[in-house]
Amino acid sequence: MSRINLLSQRLANQIAAGEVVERPASVVKELMENSLDAGASRLEIEVEQGGTKQIKIKDDGLGIHKQDLELALSRHATSKITDLEDLENIASLGFRGEALASISSVSRLTMTSKADDDVASNSGDNSGWKVVAQGQEMDVILSPAAHSRGTTVEVRDLFFNTPARKKFLKTEKTEFSRIDEILKRIALSRFDVQFSLTHNQRAIRKLLPAKSDQEKQRRVALVCGPAFVESSVFVEIQGQGLRLWGWVSLPTFSRSQADLQYFYVNGRIIRDKLVTHAVKQAYRDVLFHGRHPAYVLYLELAPSAVDVNVHPTKHEVRFRDSRLVHDFLFSSLHKALAELRPSDRLADNAQNYGQESDPFAARPDSNFVAGNFSDQNSLSLAEPASNNYSYRPSTGQPAAGAIQSQLENFAKLTADDSEVPPLGYAIAQLHGIYILAQNKEGLITVDMHAAHERITYERMKTACQNEELKMQPLLVPLSIAVSQSEADCAETEREALLSIGIELERAATESIVVRQVPSILRNANIEQLVRDVLSDVLEYGSSDRIQAHQDELLSTMACHGSVRANRHLTIPEMNALLRDMEATERSGQCNHGRPTWVYQSLGELDKLFLRGQ
Repeated sequence: MSRINLLSQRLANQIAAGEVVERPASVVKELMENSLDAGASRLEIEVEQGGTKQIKIKDDGLGIHKQDLELALSRHATSKITDLEDLENIASLGFRGEALASISSVSRLTMTSKADDDVASNSGDNSGWKVVAQGQEMDVILSPAAHSRGTTVEVRDLFFNTPARKKFLKTEKTEFSRIDEILKRIALSRFDVQFSLTHNQRAIRKLLPAKSDQEKQRRVALVCGPAFVESSVFVEIQGQGLRLWGWVSLPTFSRSQADLQYFYVNGRIIRDKLVTHAVKQAYRDVLFHGRHPAYVLYLELAPSAVDVNVHPTKHEVRFRDSRLVHDFLFSSLHKALAELRPSDRLADNAQNYGQESDPFAARPDSNFVAGNFSDQNSLSLAEPASNNYSYRPSTGQPAAGAIQSQLENFAKLTADDSEVPPLGYAIAQLHGIYILAQNKEGLITVDMHAAHERITYERMKTACQNEELKMQPLLVPLSIAVSQSEADCAETEREALLSIGIELERAATESIVVRQVPSILRNANIEQLVRDVLSDVLEYGSSDRIQAHQDELLSTMACHGSVRANRHLTIPEMNALLRDMEATERSGQCNHGRPTWVYQSLGELDKLFLRGQ
């Protein structure tokens, strides 16, 4: 007997289905992407029992001709590519031609459609065609059916003929939540399309088309929650053939999990470790340890510059110039976060802000805004309020008369001057820890140590950047045994590594020698540092390990050199600190990611005391 057998079409399709159809949400994803590729402007998704009993998706796209309906259920049948050149410039979401064949092999599938040009030929009547495929034997039945322009796909009894696969499904609630997540991901990729979702005959979502910027922001709020939009900034940067735009959260709006991160490449949602690493770098010294940023970002580049044919689920991509993409993402977001400043629009944008309910965020019923910035000024670092200025402790607490005097002075300052600074003017110090300041709209509370720590840290970083990188030759060169790929990297990237202060030489096939390191890191674990740098360069095309280590040292120095708790400041010293905060990059967070100030409007204070009720 022959040991090699040709698989039957049904078994081949079921094996392929294992790659494409993991659960009901996978079916929804594939069918929605087909509808969007067909030019649909409206999608209606109906689900029963978490998608295991029925999934029905109707669109108003171009439709499928009668002679193509049966062929559409065959493996590797698609209208989206015809040759290798098309494969290297993919602009559609789907292109493999496996989805319908895989789905029909593990379910009872019915597809009804009416092609765009059939409408004219049939004088606008509703005559379409229907094809039915039974997964058991892959029998296909074609018959006339009433249908308007577009396509409807109905998938019933998913995995009815593969019970082992069905056992791995979760509860109805869990499976539906994953379908809902798929809808949200796709809805954020196509603002121009209307989406509706029902589960067990109950309407869950209806998202109208969003054309204006305001409507797009409203859709983001419906999908990600209003707190995200209110605690995020819009970015739009382009250069080097790349364009990045979307919404990134303020550092103080962080998550305990990476569950609010949507990244799209040419309209396709992806999860890529290079992207994740670049974003994480941008938030490095403004995010509390262990926390995750939130973002909805869109990267656009030439289709030929990215390979989407990497994984059957199409969740992963491969960039042709990964270093360029990584550095562009990092620099763009790093600059955007650095440019955030307090502004006179703070009070208007602060209404009803909220954060995730956990120990590091405001309660949902609280209207505090921690370090909320909305203005984006040019990237700059202001000089200290006075060249010889320092925050020195005063001899004691300000007397009540001094506080009253400051309130009177503030009234005089604001009576004729409409340009009150965003963080206002100091009126008192609370328990030697917090500065209380009054602006036109309400109350600003500042953690003076955290604020001064950030100011000192940023000035130290700027001072280091303005000087040439000082290198320290090792008295005894350090020999390190590495892999061949790491040694190759050290050799080919020698100039790039030298630019960040590390001089390496290849000693053998699997050995390198360290001759110089940045002088500020001479007491660090050199061997581990070099290994980490080479690992980053191999994986991401670049490394920020040297900068990270240097920043850690500067952060520690800034922390010890900043004004401490229980040190009493004079009113002029407090105001000088407020002005420096307004001019300093990333002043909304200390070096450890904690907020440096919070804001409460007069309206919110009135509510606490039931004024006007």
